[in-house]
Amino acid sequence: HIMHSEYAEVPQDVVDAVLAAKARGNRVIAVGTTSVRSLESAAQAAKNDLIEPFFDDTQIFIYPGFQYKVVDALVTNFHLPESTLIMLVSAFAGYQHTMNAYKAAVEEKYRFFSYGDAMFITYNPQAINERVGE
Repeated sequence: HIMHSEYAEVPQDVVDAVLAAKARGNRVIAVGTTSVRSLESAAQAAKNDLIEPFFDDTQIFIYPGFQYKVVDALVTNFHLPESTLIMLVSAFAGYQHTMNAYKAAVEEKYRFFSYGDAMFITYNPQAINERVGE
């Protein structure tokens, strides 16, 4: 799959805030999937630390099996089925947890896509070992 490219900026003040939060044992909470892609791209590009400033296009494709390095929790909307963004959420929360959340969202008539309802997701460390459909 060819992932769309988007420009990402992670300036030094954001890097400092992330490193300080991690040093205190606090969580890094991303608001939106673009924030996730930006922070994780900055982590992948880092040479000497967990994360370094990043100003570039990113084509990072986050799907089940991805090893998150920075983001501990995520606020995002309910994405369309079979989208790359639902794959990102599945990589974060685990496929089965994601499918259960979406089933409940449909049953409760939540609104999907950009102007719909949102969810708060904490990272599931077992998600990296989970395969789609298991």
